Amino acid sequence: MKRNTWQREAVREALETSEGFVSAQALHSRMRESDSPIGLATVYRALASLASEGEADSLQQDGESLYRACTTGHHHHLICRNCGLTIEIEADAVEAWARTVAAEHGFTQPSHVVDVFGLCEACSRAQD
Repeated sequence: MKRNTWQREAVREALETSEGFVSAQALHSRMRESDSPIGLATVYRALASLASEGEADSLQQDGESLYRACTTGHHHHLICRNCGLTIEIEADAVEAWARTVAAEHGFTQPSHVVDVFGLCEACSRAQD
C-alpha cells in the first residue's frame, strides 16, 4: 500500500467527483482550474497507483488510458465508442474461462481485463 500524500489524496478526490472515465490530462486541467499546484506527471503516477491498487478503474480508449473511481471489486465494462457511456457488467463465463485457460497452460493466479466496446442504444439509433 502506498503512503497517502496530499497529491495522491487530491487526485483521488478529483477522480471521485468526475463523471465517468477521464484522462490524466483532463483531470489535471480540472485540478489546475481549481488552483491546485499539482503537476501532470504526479497526476499520472497517482492514477496508475490508484488503478494498480484497485481504487480506480482503468481502460484504454484510442490509445489513451482513462480512469474512474472504483467503488466495487473486480468487474468488467460495456463502453460506447461514441459517447463513452460505461456500464459495469457481470461476466461469470469470462471468469471461468480465464481460470480454465490459465490452468491448462500451467499458469496460476490469473488476472485479466475485459472491456467490451460497441455503440450504446442511443448512439445506434442516432446512426440509423
